Amino acid sequence: MFLLVAVLHLLAQLLDATGGATDATGGATSGAAGGVVRVTQWLLMPLLAAAFAIETAPARPARRDRLAAYVLAALGFSWLGDAAPDLASGDTAFLVKVGFFLIAQLLYIAAFRPYRADSVLTRRPGWLLCYLAAIAALVLACAPHAGPLLVPVLVYGGCLGTMAVLSTGVDLLTGIGGAVFLVSDGLIALQAFVPDLTLPAGGFWVMASYLAAQTLITLGVLRRRAIAAGKGPLSPAAGGRHRPRWRTAG
Repeated sequence: MFLLVAVLHLLAQLLDATGGATDATGGATSGAAGGVVRVTQWLLMPLLAAAFAIETAPARPARRDRLAAYVLAALGFSWLGDAAPDLASGDTAFLVKVGFFLIAQLLYIAAFRPYRADSVLTRRPGWLLCYLAAIAALVLACAPHAGPLLVPVLVYGGCLGTMAVLSTGVDLLTGIGGAVFLVSDGLIALQAFVPDLTLPAGGFWVMASYLAAQTLITLGVLRRRAIAAGKGPLSPAAGGRHRPRWRTAG
């Protein structure tokens, strides 16, 4: 169901080739296509969270494991970041979006932090420079035009970059998802703050990368949990240990 609604949402984003149905963040504005965009955007994260919750449900009455619980909470706050801005406008709507997604990023950081020893932070410090360069370039492009929103944007950018780096310690798919999340939010920031910068069908690209990021993050977490539970070739039961691919490369 999530994939079906995601495809419908992205098709609605493309109905207006000039991006007239959506704003720079992928949110709906007006018209029939905008209505479809709005309704489907409200449904996307709940559907993904529901599928993830089913896959990570404990086999017996017990608390959900730490990694799954934090990721599930992050998906919940991501949904609030998608939906709540529709209740406001202008800078207020933007700050509401940033606020909820900041909480989501903090939850992802808490989820991924125990796996930092397997991340590029310690295993491939050269790759860490790529993340730092991307964040620095984004800040340099947006900061001169952010005005009173500069501080929240800087805080969010730092947390987003931290999440992306730590995600590399969980699984290859999760690491790719974290990087794509950085790209998606970078597109939002550039279109929101850089004067006269308009990406053709910008709402489509923002949402396509955002949905890919969230999907890859959850798939990577599911694979990490499956391997840890002894259901994969690198599981402890099989005599191996799960490692993100960049740890063993080279």
